[in-house]
Amino acid sequence: MQLRRSLCVSLLWVFLAEASWAQSPIANAPVRILVGAPAGGSTDTMARAVAHAMGQQLGRTVVVENRPGAGGNLAAEAVARAAPDGLTLLMSFTSHSINASLYPRLPFDPVKDFTPLTMVSTSPSVLVAHPSLPAKNVAELVALAKKQPGKLNFAIGALGSSLHLAGEAFKLKAGVFIVNIPYRGTAPAVQDVLAGQVELMFAAVGNVQQHIRAGKLKALGVTSAQRLSSLPDVPVIADTLPGFESSAWFGLFGPAKLPPDLLRTWSDAARAAVQSPDVRRRIEAEGATPVGNSPQEFAQFVVTDIARWREVVKFSGAKPE
Repeated sequence: MQLRRSLCVSLLWVFLAEASWAQSPIANAPVRILVGAPAGGSTDTMARAVAHAMGQQLGRTVVVENRPGAGGNLAAEAVARAAPDGLTLLMSFTSHSINASLYPRLPFDPVKDFTPLTMVSTSPSVLVAHPSLPAKNVAELVALAKKQPGKLNFAIGALGSSLHLAGEAFKLKAGVFIVNIPYRGTAPAVQDVLAGQVELMFAAVGNVQQHIRAGKLKALGVTSAQRLSSLPDVPVIADTLPGFESSAWFGLFGPAKLPPDLLRTWSDAARAAVQSPDVRRRIEAEGATPVGNSPQEFAQFVVTDIARWREVVKFSGAKPE
């Protein structure tokens, strides 16, 4: 009789807990994905593609909220301080790793204050040049830069960005001195390379692919480990500089201490979203590659990526804008 009474009490508590959750504001509240970049950019595009499909997987509303500023740190800080209830997530990007070395002090720990859910995609870049540049490939560019140190220029869309540091990694690996010309955004940087005001830049494939095909820019090499299907005739830079690789990434995080069941549910929904045909098409249209790895794999990647960028940030001498 005592056992039966205890069992009934336990079942009653489970029923009351589930009923309380179903009636609570949290159960019906929308999930917000904060984006530390302006609307219309690659990070925003990734977030909106995943949000819609993830909402379908979860059977609830998932909305995107842009909070640009400080290289993504404003949105990251908001998520780091949010309750671990799954209602506030972060779509972050490569700067999450870079900022750990770029900023002398951060208001959060990029590892300890977050729960990685999944990497959404990776996006290699391409080294492009104005057609007037004499170098036809990376080997000739390195030779030219060594012959004329400080004569060539890199257009930089944003100081401290993954594209800026791709250039720094290139200079470090090749042992050359190429001057950085900073711009406030990718668009004006691309325009000056198109006009021949600056000779070189690392750019996202989606931003320059049409100019390469039109012959307005010359593609010297891609930063990925293998050739890209979108640019099959362009060799990888690592063919000339062994070990060189640099790709931007986009990934979904929750706050630290996300409960295991919630982590599994949210991660599964995000990974299913990434692998859905519509989202894959949208990601690939950006010149990126869908990933959708496990939380454990993504967590290990972030730790490794922070260490990888540390040397490049130190070499570059880059400071926050």
